[in-house]
Amino acid sequence: MKILFSGYHNPNFVTITEYMEKAIKRLGHSLISFEDRAFMTPGRLRKKVRLLQNWDLKRLNNNFFSLASHNCPDLCLVTGGHRILPETVEKIKDMGIKTALWTIDPPIDFKPIIDVATSYDFIFCGGTEAQELLAKAGIKNTHWLPFACDPEFHKPAAVTMEEEKKWGSDITFVGSFYPNRHQIFEDINDFNIKIWGPGWDKLPHGSSLRHSAIDIQLKPEEWTKILCSSKIILVIHYQDGKTLCYQASPKVYETLACKSFLLVDAQRDITSLFEDGKHLAVFKDTKDLRKKIDYYLNHTEKREQIALQGYEAAVQNHTFVHRIEKLIQTINFQKT
Repeated sequence: MKILFSGYHNPNFVTITEYMEKAIKRLGHSLISFEDRAFMTPGRLRKKVRLLQNWDLKRLNNNFFSLASHNCPDLCLVTGGHRILPETVEKIKDMGIKTALWTIDPPIDFKPIIDVATSYDFIFCGGTEAQELLAKAGIKNTHWLPFACDPEFHKPAAVTMEEEKKWGSDITFVGSFYPNRHQIFEDINDFNIKIWGPGWDKLPHGSSLRHSAIDIQLKPEEWTKILCSSKIILVIHYQDGKTLCYQASPKVYETLACKSFLLVDAQRDITSLFEDGKHLAVFKDTKDLRKKIDYYLNHTEKREQIALQGYEAAVQNHTFVHRIEKLIQTINFQKT
């Protein structure tokens, strides 16, 4: 199958785009890549001048359509969905090309996705909350396609004693600052914690977390060493009290693939895919989190057993090859 893939290639580090592209090629398909943020004008100008935004977005979509016209792929696969316009998708469909959207972000700004979703032949959702929101809008042809790991990138790393001292801790979190995360960490800061990620300079000056949080943009090889140096990896998903978010973030699969012990908030999608106490550990609230931290810090053998079982589950069932294979099977099944 010839696949035209639209995604964002971050110049600073490998992302889900590269993992998906590699999986497409590994399955023997022909890949044509499109950079969906190849704007000519800076974002700050496009935000201020609507005319510039419309011109550059139209130019981007014309380039995407031209690429489809020239290559005549069997499938056009778009991730995200915020930058490819509905009329572009319709024109591509008019050429007899199948189109698929994979939503990959928490639905903070979901109206553009709802507006464009009806234009696609297939809609795959990284989280079941996206399916729920699309169903409320009358869009039914959705399929749950969770995130995954890439075992060539996400794998146990050899860590020296010096690296373990630098990167490791009893409890480690890797991710951006969000208010809900901040509050949870303030409540458990009497434990030995390290926090790595962008935005943690937003902490109040009097925060007791200032000695634990490092505002930094990490490379994959760095956070892999962090995951492999710590006793407990904590994952807390974005929650703002308004936005639905049931999904299991990529960090869930990446942590498991590093054979690290994962303690994660009780997201609906996570408990659908993994078993609490077997592949990872789930906490319901801060009180439960403290209880689980204390238990697993004092039960090393149990913690390591769960980490091993979680690793096996991730690499055997939850890689990007599995996801792309499922996506193509779904499309081929509905074609017949």
